[in-house]
Amino acid sequence: MIPVILDCDPGGDDAVAILMALSAPKKIDLKAITTISGNASLEWIHTNARKICELAGRADVPVYAGCSNALLRPAANASFCHGNDGLAGADLPAPTMPLQKGHAVDFLIENLLNAKDPITLAMTAPLTNLAVALMKRPEIVKGIKEVVWMGGSMGTGNITPAAEFNSFVDPHALQIVLSRNIPFKLIGLHITHQVTTSDAWMERLRAQGTEVSKQVAGILAVEAVSDQTRYAIPGRAIHDACVIASLLKPELFTWKKAAISVDTMEGPHVGATIISTYPAHVKEDTHTSCAMGVDGDGTMEFILECLGTYASHQKEASGF
Repeated sequence: MIPVILDCDPGGDDAVAILMALSAPKKIDLKAITTISGNASLEWIHTNARKICELAGRADVPVYAGCSNALLRPAANASFCHGNDGLAGADLPAPTMPLQKGHAVDFLIENLLNAKDPITLAMTAPLTNLAVALMKRPEIVKGIKEVVWMGGSMGTGNITPAAEFNSFVDPHALQIVLSRNIPFKLIGLHITHQVTTSDAWMERLRAQGTEVSKQVAGILAVEAVSDQTRYAIPGRAIHDACVIASLLKPELFTWKKAAISVDTMEGPHVGATIISTYPAHVKEDTHTSCAMGVDGDGTMEFILECLGTYASHQKEASGF
């Protein structure tokens, strides 16, 4: 069992990541979901996280609201892609499970300071929550096994030609996290744009015939139009699912130690990640790594497999 805290901003691909994590309770011990504004404003984000937990039948998972804006930059969101509520294409009822009292940053601090075993931070959003926690209590690093983050890129960006969305929203938070001696693994656009839907894959998803597959298909169908138009890729890139896939099925990814930095200077390159695997830049004590390869088809098959577990749950609940 991998103890995990999932920090996210659902968002369609974050929703898939949550569902994947909850599909494997014998492999991932999901301590909580912490949320941050990103794909939509914070009030929508923590509501969406609870909607997805209830969709999965896991209203027991605690959800905490975190930071509503970046450290030093104006708040930004991706409503142009995900819709104003962050889950365009879904038709989910308002959640009945409560939002936990207290702030996500304080939850991170308390749990990382008191962790019996180091916790993996699966992070699929801007890194503001973790950066603030590190500034408040630097000693929380002792409770972190590693950070696995979807963000950045070895090539072009998606929100600007230079920057990927998560790094663009809060580059200063990324800089703070990178400056600490925390094992840090980056999964960038150069990887996630190889993990995309297709018409045939979507049909197989719909054929699962569950409420989960129906809602996920609705979300991904809407978002695929944006990705196809904006980035000329075959379908919807399920970026954030790669973080959970890398934890559950690491053989799908290849990694290299890398020197990673981020441009924090306001201008056309703000949020751009600079990633080098050259031996001259990667020192023996380098604590950062970058995903360099992915089995895209294999990852899409694995996502389908994870979502398919909810068909088994439905049959068990129905007595079939």
